[in-house]
This record gives sequence, structure tokens and C-alpha cells, in this order.
Amino acid sequence: MAGRFDNAIINQVQQANDIVDIISEHVSLVKKGREMVGLCPFHDDHRPSLYVNPAKQIFKCFACGVGGSVFTFVQMRENLTFPQTIQRLAERAGIKLAPPKTAKQGDQEPPDIDPNELARVNAWAAKYFQRNLYDAKKGKPVLDYIAERQIISESAKKWQLGLAVDSQDDLLKAAKKKTIPTKLLVGAGLITSYPPDNTLHDKFVNRLMFPITDVTGRVIGFGGRTLSETGAKYINSPTTPLFDKSNSLYGLQQARHQIVSTGTAVVVEGYTDCIMAHQFGCANVVATLGTSFTAGHARILRRYAKKIVLIFDSDTAGIEAANRALEICLAQRIDIKLASLPQGKDPCDFLLTAGKDRFEQLVDSAVDVFEFKWNRLTESFSKDDTLVDNKAAIEEFLQTIATSLWAGSLPPIEGGLIVNRLSKIIGLSPKEINTELRRRVARAANYPHAVSPEKQKAQTVDLGEGFFAAAQREILEVLLNEPKMFETVKQKITADVFDVPILKQIATILFETLDADINVPLKAVLARAESAETSNVIVELAQVGQEKGNFQPRLTGALDAVQRALGQKRKSKIKAIEDQTRFLQRFSENTAKQNPHNLGMT
Repeated sequence: MAGRFDNAIINQVQQANDIVDIISEHVSLVKKGREMVGLCPFHDDHRPSLYVNPAKQIFKCFACGVGGSVFTFVQMRENLTFPQTIQRLAERAGIKLAPPKTAKQGDQEPPDIDPNELARVNAWAAKYFQRNLYDAKKGKPVLDYIAERQIISESAKKWQLGLAVDSQDDLLKAAKKKTIPTKLLVGAGLITSYPPDNTLHDKFVNRLMFPITDVTGRVIGFGGRTLSETGAKYINSPTTPLFDKSNSLYGLQQARHQIVSTGTAVVVEGYTDCIMAHQFGCANVVATLGTSFTAGHARILRRYAKKIVLIFDSDTAGIEAANRALEICLAQRIDIKLASLPQGKDPCDFLLTAGKDRFEQLVDSAVDVFEFKWNRLTESFSKDDTLVDNKAAIEEFLQTIATSLWAGSLPPIEGGLIVNRLSKIIGLSPKEINTELRRRVARAANYPHAVSPEKQKAQTVDLGEGFFAAAQREILEVLLNEPKMFETVKQKITADVFDVPILKQIATILFETLDADINVPLKAVLARAESAETSNVIVELAQVGQEKGNFQPRLTGALDAVQRALGQKRKSKIKAIEDQTRFLQRFSENTAKQNPHNLGMT
């Protein structure tokens, strides 16, 4: 069963993890008055709606409704149980934990594989691969290869480069010596089975290893470059509870602060491209793990960057990949520009031959979406392509404009100029083009990514109906803002009178906490809430209560309402018992009249 930790340990872990620091590892926050604001990672947020209160150590999204403590954020963000969240944040703060207490009967079971355990086995594997690389016998040829690629030793160590040796079971044997469960190795994607006998073998064999970290520095997966002529040039870890290449970016941990300070994220394709950029001092560069740019990548970068510059190869495949990335970013309302490398060059080669200044000039001269699309359109017409090719180019350009209009990223004046230019090329009037664009914008509104803020609201929790439930909410709203009023409350009611399940759960936490310390802050109450749903409701009740104010009269009225409701319930219960007694008495009398001999039977 899921373990439980003492309140003292929970408080220690909470004190050691400032909520602004934790959330800043996932979201770019800016100061707004006494609070910090940023894009909420729990829904498709386009206008900053996540508010973080440093004084109260809580967060709240006013679009989707989520809120809570630092524990709630990590629990929801990393899909952990409450005990796993305590362990995760304790590790981050360097706090050693004793084994948790056994959970009570009926508590939720943890997942089959704890993501924290996977992160630990990945960290062990990364260090093991590093030891292989710096082993005098095993690693020298690979260190020579790294030097040939002009990756300096400081960069190799900074990026934790390693070596998976040419053996099918090297890592597996090393793990057995450390008594690491095979289940964890398989779950982390480090070990896999191969037909026909389905025996277990190392996933990475004879490869230069690139550990992939999340924004907090945890090793979530690996990339491996072959050191021979066999197999795929690069392979990544499979999808795991920690890793999904469509939602992961190489170098984000190292690049995050520079991305936030410059407002720009530069995206390349490969591991060595990213490493070389940082080696040259271009520290706002990340890589897409050798995959196409996805909507997941766009959502991640939008939390930190105001603008994305995508550097792509100038061959056909690179141009098409860039074209797809443009559509993704437009739909995500992200400002994106494109920079094209000289034919046959990748960013790593370009940096080595041209240097940092030329690379930065390349980034600064990146073209925007419409210039790129316009060039594609005019190029199609200038090449005297077939009618089918020209029609496809027009369709693509119109769709780009429509997506931009739907996303609100194309100013009306600029849109009008583009329509007029397009009219001269394709021979349609601006009115006809605008009619077609309105049709496409209307269709875009029905796409899956077109989610209104109302639809983005979190599932509504049942807070009860009627005046009795309203009175219960009022009491909690007041106590969450004025805990000293608990002295009045506990003289009149207990948590048992709350009959709405979620409110009863919160009342139990609140009454137990305040009974021990009447001056307890809201963050301490939230630390006792082991589910994200409960934390969300606590923050919502606290927020509503603060806005209403008038705490004393509201509490007095709510307590009177609760006592009246309890009185009515008692009367109803007594009446029900009396009615049942009279019914049974009549039933017994009738039965006795019909069969007098049954009177003495049970």
C-alpha cells in the first residue's frame, strides 16, 4: 500500500522546496504585483492564467481551476502519488527519508512502476555509461572519436556522455551485481527482449550515449549513436512513464535560463548540434532528439520562450520538416521563424567552420512564417509547375493565413496586404480570397486544438446542493482564511456533521490541523491533502472566501444554518423511528389476530 510520512517530515520537505522555484522549473514566471504569473501547464493556455503566491506558497489557475501547494503541482505535473511526491521533493532538497508508515486499509495503491524508481535507475545507468567511457581500456577509442568531432572534454562531462560497450548483456550483468530489479530495467527501456527466444538483452550496444534529462535535471531517457556501420545511426529510449520523445527536448535543462532571459529558443535536430552550440556559448539552443518538431515540443517551449527559431537543413526533407513545424506553431499561437543552413551543412559543422558570430547572424536573420510561405508559393509559380502543383501551393498558403487568423497572430492590416499580393498572383479578387479565408477560419474553429477557455475548465467536483451544503462550504471558506475562528466552531460542531464527501474530507483535515495549531498557514493545510482534487477544492474555497470577506457574520450565519439543519434531521429521524414503530406494532397486532399461535415464535 502507499506509504505515509510523519507531518514533521512533510513540513520539512515543504519548507525546503519553494513553490516559485519548483514551478519555475516547468513554467516561465514573471512578477505581477505580489504574485508570479505564467502559462498553465495543465491546459492549453495562451494567456498567462497560472498565478503563484510566494507568501502563501500556493498556486491557482483561473482558467482551468487547478490549484494547491508545491506538492499538488508536482503530483499533477509528474503523475505521482502523494508519497512519491514527498520522496521526489525530498531527493531534490537532499533530505534523507526514513521508510514511510504503512498506509491505512483502503488507501490507493501506487502504480506498478514508480517514476522516481525509474529516474534512479536511469541515473545509475548514466553513471555506469560514463565509467565505461573513461575506462582506460574500454573508452579510449570513443574518447578519440569525441575529440575528432571537436567536442571538448568539458562539454563531454557537462553533458554526461557515456559508452554502451559492444556486449549484449554488459549493463544487465552490472545491474544484477547491484541487485537492481530487472522489472525496473525493462520499465526504463534499458533492457529489452529479442526474438525468437525473447531473452533479455541490453537496449544500447556499442553506442555513444547521450543521457536525456528533463528540465529539473532528472535522467528520463537516453539517445545512442552507433559506433559501427550496423543498425540505425541513432536510437532513443522507448516511451516510458518518464520519457516520450514527442514531449521531450534535449538540452532544455541547460538552455532554460538563457531561453527565458533572451525570450528566444533556437531548435536544432541533433544531440551534437545542441552540444556544439552550447560549447560555442549559444546557450539557448535545444534539440528535438532527431525527430520532427511536434505540438508537444511547441507547448513546452511556449512556457519559456516568446519566439522560436527553427534551424533546418536546406535539402527537401529539411524544408518539409520546417514547413510542418510552422503549422504546429501557428496553431499553438507561437511566434516562429526559420533559418536555413548552407547546403550540406548541419549546425555542428556550421559552427565549427563559420563560428559563433555567423551562427548568431543566421539566427537573427531568420524569416517569419509568411515570408517563408510566400517564397514557397512564388517559387512554385516561377518554376512553371503543373496546375496541380500550383493549386497545392495556393492551398497551403491559404491554410497558413487561415490558421494565423484563427490563432489571432496576424494583424488585420498585414492580412489585407497579403491578400492583395496573393490576388495579383492567382487572379482572384480580394473579396473572393477573403470569403475562402472566412470559410477556412470557421472550419479551423472546429479542430481539436480549438478549445475555448470554458471547455478547458477542470471537471467540476460535487460540492453538494441546497442550503445545508452551502453552510458547510461557508464554514470552510471562513476557517481557511481566519483559522483563529476555529475556537468558536469546535464548540458547536465536529467534522462528522459535514455530509458532502469532499467537504467532509477537507473538514477532517482542517479540524485536525487547527486543533493542534490554530495559527497554521494555508500551505500546512494543503500539505495534509494527499489528492490533487482535494488541494484544488481547498484553494478554490480559500479564494472564494477571501473575496467574500465578512468572516464573522458569515460564520455565525453558517453555524446557525448547520445547527437548524441538524435539528431538522434529528426531528425527521425521530419521526421516522416513531412511524416505523407504529407500523411494526400494527403489523404485529394484525399478525396476532390472524394466527394467535404465532405470538410466541421468533
